[in-house]
Amino acid sequence: MYAPADGWIDKDGTFHDEQPCDDATPVHVVELHPDDGLYPLPYMARQADGSAWEETASAPFAPPGAARQTFYPDARRLYEEIERFGLADHGTPVELGSIADFDFFRAAPSGGYTADPDSERHGQDFFVYYPYHLQSEPGLTNLAQATNQVQAVLATGEHAGVQWLEGSPTVDETLYWLGLVVDTTVPLVGHAAQRRHQSSSADGDRNVLDGVKYIASGVALNERGEDRVGACVIVDELVYAARDVTKVDARPGGYEVTGGHGGVVADLGGYGPPQLTYLPARKHTHCSDLRLTVLPEQVSGVAGTLDTGVSLVDVSTRDTDGLVPAAMPHVTITKYSRYAATGTRTDSPPVPDDEVEILARITANLAGAPLAGFVCEGMSPFGMADPTRNAALSVAVFAGMPVVRTGRGNTGGMAYRTDPTFISGNNLTATKARMLLMAALLKLGALPPAADPFAPTSDERAATEQAVARYQTLFDTH
Repeated sequence: MYAPADGWIDKDGTFHDEQPCDDATPVHVVELHPDDGLYPLPYMARQADGSAWEETASAPFAPPGAARQTFYPDARRLYEEIERFGLADHGTPVELGSIADFDFFRAAPSGGYTADPDSERHGQDFFVYYPYHLQSEPGLTNLAQATNQVQAVLATGEHAGVQWLEGSPTVDETLYWLGLVVDTTVPLVGHAAQRRHQSSSADGDRNVLDGVKYIASGVALNERGEDRVGACVIVDELVYAARDVTKVDARPGGYEVTGGHGGVVADLGGYGPPQLTYLPARKHTHCSDLRLTVLPEQVSGVAGTLDTGVSLVDVSTRDTDGLVPAAMPHVTITKYSRYAATGTRTDSPPVPDDEVEILARITANLAGAPLAGFVCEGMSPFGMADPTRNAALSVAVFAGMPVVRTGRGNTGGMAYRTDPTFISGNNLTATKARMLLMAALLKLGALPPAADPFAPTSDERAATEQAVARYQTLFDTH
């Protein structure tokens, strides 16, 4: 895809117009003059025809083979550039290498190694989200693989902390998940960027520096040297508990505390050292009841049909490598809004027939996802929805799929537990409740299904309430 080299440099540093040997390095030639002044080199790659890259693709909506990557395959080059080109608070050089040694791992990267056509594939080995027409998203399999990798790296005991880099819209979800399931005593911190690396006032570079500062300071550790804060997101010189933060706007400062209770656990202190402002009350990492090392190797799932019946099946969820990717739970978010297309129904009790999306998802889960559940983003803060949606979600509950109720948007109040067959999502957002329900399913498995999910008996209802109570304990403490 790129233009031919202008020459080659041999191992002695001598330039050649023709390739002198197989191990010579191909180079492009750039000429700078003293009167050019200070001049950072621009993006140097050229297209196959020798022309410059003016856009991210050779033509609008070009396929991946005719577009350049806009993210590094890993963070190694990013950290090097921050140290070589950046300035610290007092105008001194940025010092990363003198503070810590860094190892770089690729979990579900946004850029890939594609020089070898058979090495890595877009949408399978790496997941770009710019240019937008080529966006690809990692799936549950990739989340399981990334989780296993983080756990394996930390199990070596060789690292003082983890910096996780991800796009700003979703970094809080991943960090909350890692804080629930990764068993570690070192800090887990996540960073994102609202402005591109090396752009004017790039915030991502500073966020990385602040993460190093936070981990190296030891402020997150207790007297035993164990992390006492849990997974957090460090952006804009603030340290947010991963459970209690979300992105609300695409600009620096566009993160807000969710749930209406705290959220900012530390301040980076400007020129001073980091300072903790409060300690989260929720369980995390080495204290979590959902950490990978204590999850069962097998739980019960559900399979069947709503017509012929639902039964319990065994699901292997953990092996020697960690989470089994194929067993990752499928949790669907459904959002309540008033003035449904079907209008008011006078059925007593309400019937779920009009909720075709929910019923179709239940059917699909029973056919291919033995561990599954729902999150209903309902009225704020109560989490309740309209009667027909509640009825459809009740069918899911008695088909073995737990349902969590949360308030709409960034609710400040707690979702009440108005029905003991539903889980109260506390003050979690719907996206965070989804992550917690996924982890809870890996620990507790499916709910006991009723013989007829549309008409459970009193004994079946009692058994479900008892099982839901165990889920509720996890939601009240994590």
